[in-house]
Amino acid sequence: MKQFLLFVTLLGLTSTINAQQQSMLLWYDHPAQFFEESLPMGNGKLGALVYGGTKNDTIYLNDITYWTGKPVNPNEGTGKSVWIPRIREALFAENYRLADSLQHYVQGEQSASYQPLATFNLINLTPGAIQNYRRELNIDSAMAHVSYQQDGVTYKKEYFVSQSDSLIAIRITANKPGKVNFKISLTAQVPHKTKASDGQLTMIGHATGKENETIHACTIVRLTQKEGQDSHTDSTLTVENADEATLYIVNATSFNGFNKHPVDDGADYMNNAIDAAWHTKNFTYNEFKQRHINAYQRLYQRLNLQLGHDKYDNNIPTDELLKKYSTPHTPLSVAAQRYLETLYFQFGRYLLLSCSRTPGVPANLQGLWTPYLFSPWRGNYTMNINLEENYWPANSTNISETIQPLFSFLKGLAANGKYTAHNFYGVNEGWCASHNSDIWCKTAPVGEGKESPEWANWNLGGAWLVNTLWDYYLYTQDFQMLKSTIYPLMEGASRFCKQWLIENPKHPGELITAPSTTPENEYLTDKGYHGTTCYGGTADLAIIRELFENTQQARRILNIKPDKQLNNTLKRLHPYTIGAEGDLNEWYYDWKDYDPQHRHQSHLIGLYPGMHLQRHAIQTKDSSLLKAAKQTLIQKGDESTGWSTGWRINLWARLGEGKHAYEIYHRLLSYVSPEEYHGPDAVHRGGTYPNLFDAHPPFQIDGNFGGTAGVCEMLVQSTLEIVNNKPVYYIHLLPALPHVWKDGEIKGLKTRGGLTIDMQWYDHQVYALHIKADADVTINLHYNCKTDSVRRLKKGEKMFFRAIDGAL
Repeated sequence: MKQFLLFVTLLGLTSTINAQQQSMLLWYDHPAQFFEESLPMGNGKLGALVYGGTKNDTIYLNDITYWTGKPVNPNEGTGKSVWIPRIREALFAENYRLADSLQHYVQGEQSASYQPLATFNLINLTPGAIQNYRRELNIDSAMAHVSYQQDGVTYKKEYFVSQSDSLIAIRITANKPGKVNFKISLTAQVPHKTKASDGQLTMIGHATGKENETIHACTIVRLTQKEGQDSHTDSTLTVENADEATLYIVNATSFNGFNKHPVDDGADYMNNAIDAAWHTKNFTYNEFKQRHINAYQRLYQRLNLQLGHDKYDNNIPTDELLKKYSTPHTPLSVAAQRYLETLYFQFGRYLLLSCSRTPGVPANLQGLWTPYLFSPWRGNYTMNINLEENYWPANSTNISETIQPLFSFLKGLAANGKYTAHNFYGVNEGWCASHNSDIWCKTAPVGEGKESPEWANWNLGGAWLVNTLWDYYLYTQDFQMLKSTIYPLMEGASRFCKQWLIENPKHPGELITAPSTTPENEYLTDKGYHGTTCYGGTADLAIIRELFENTQQARRILNIKPDKQLNNTLKRLHPYTIGAEGDLNEWYYDWKDYDPQHRHQSHLIGLYPGMHLQRHAIQTKDSSLLKAAKQTLIQKGDESTGWSTGWRINLWARLGEGKHAYEIYHRLLSYVSPEEYHGPDAVHRGGTYPNLFDAHPPFQIDGNFGGTAGVCEMLVQSTLEIVNNKPVYYIHLLPALPHVWKDGEIKGLKTRGGLTIDMQWYDHQVYALHIKADADVTINLHYNCKTDSVRRLKKGEKMFFRAIDGAL
């Protein structure tokens, strides 16, 4: 059949693409027993983990500003830079054992710990057996519900965490009057005191540590009811014979900024909490509920996805659906598979909207949800991949607002990082940050002289993380933010890197880093030494290349003359090398990895999330480095931890390998039982827990975000090229579409260049496309194995494409 292609460029054209996404719902037929079964809810500051018990409905409460510690000491590490020349001397003498041991002298204090706020218990006082139980999380509205029957009465509980009104709300109802009976208590794992009064619980406490040197909090629960009686003891509230009841939970902490002492210069958390509690009287429950839904959906509903055409009834509990999906040869309809894949994708967006809305306090390793006094890895910011991965889907899935917490966080890192650069590394320009950070914007290397250099002694966390802000500009085209904030941070990180690089004595004129480590990986030298410290590591140079190239692009966009010294430095960087097995070398030499299938793939940063490997292939028409990157991925295999699996989806997609990217995505959705992790014979494997949390294991939220970003990368890729000193954005539609997604549609996907994409595809071909420009932009569009001519779109201009075929 003959196919006709029509292109129309019109102002004010209305898109005919309307992705009919099904309702996105997680549901279960039993209460949660483990953290990994609970329902996460949040507004970017307050968090709640809903277990939905029928006897005791435990809800763990979190506040993303509740950490141990106090502002960092700018004098930390003073004088430690004297060890750098000695380490370099050992390295260039090929005495790697000595270099590893000396690295311990260039370590500082450990980072602070994220802490749980409180444990809220809603105790059911009605006796009787439970029937027809259901617990669900509707991520289209960010509402949770629990319902069951007990003694002939239907009970319902509704939960939401409002970003617009900064509160947690719970409503309990029964279908018969006078049947609501419960007791509530509020306790905590940290030092605290709880006091009950008429219709209110008030708890004050502080994070672990000295009372006069750590963050304090005030949590208030306010109760309203319809009919019935309420009473209180010293620390509990009881409701009897009510028709319904509503509970509001608010909280405030004394955190007042990364450089403000939480006691001496802390926020007025007591009065702030009291004000928040008074605010719960300003609207009715239904008004709060609608305000919450409106604020949430304004962002969430920007993007809809439909994979395939068949509808799924969602008649299998989510944990069972996940089990069937990840079990070979288990019958599961195609519609059910596509639904779960879409649900996981949108769940990632839901999580990011729920945990990243607080200025200066980005999403941590657990987002903002933890039931543990001391979370794994302190619940901190791990900047050798994990914090970066948290924000991979933010721009492409049309919720760039969630990146805002990073702006002030990075300003704090830059302020502290100039001291770290001087004290630990002897660099007097720019700023740096290391492997771990916390709410106090810690930049010094951690370890206290005891940790392995493979993670502790690494100073390029800031250089990598700042590229997230550059990507924010590429997607949003926010010129003022680029000029006022993003470029100065990039330029400061670049100045540090320029001074940190040294001439390679093995190859005069060439620049390398020394000491160098590649995040959390270990090598075997040709002499058989098993170590971590080296010189000229590929990951270091990949991060620096990406930063330098992006900084130069930013200068062109800002009409600042290119930095000739930076160009010269770029040319002198030790080049990528390809190993005897055709892989991309991770080390300066073609050494073996101690663990050939190690979870980190840091030397592939230039492929994803960076772009310079792809850019190099386009500019030179030489794909040898891309082929070597692919060989590296083959060597590493497909079995890995959760966040690493998420990264590999994106790496394979960036290579245009849709089949393999999908296979890894499918693997990411492998069911992991909480019993396996918590039991005596714990099984440690990556995948997905019953509540769709990522299993590192244990839970780390970055795997969720990596998976969501991977879907976008399979559907659309976009890159910036400077052509004749002008920015041109190359947009590639369906670059890595897996065969099983041969039909589908998406509405609201973003690309670099400030474009919004609505797209339908049929039998692996783009069938209809609508593009809207948020700023003046020049694009080069690739679709259906064709390249559109370079065209200029004005801000607000729309482009529509539709293939007309009689069979469709």
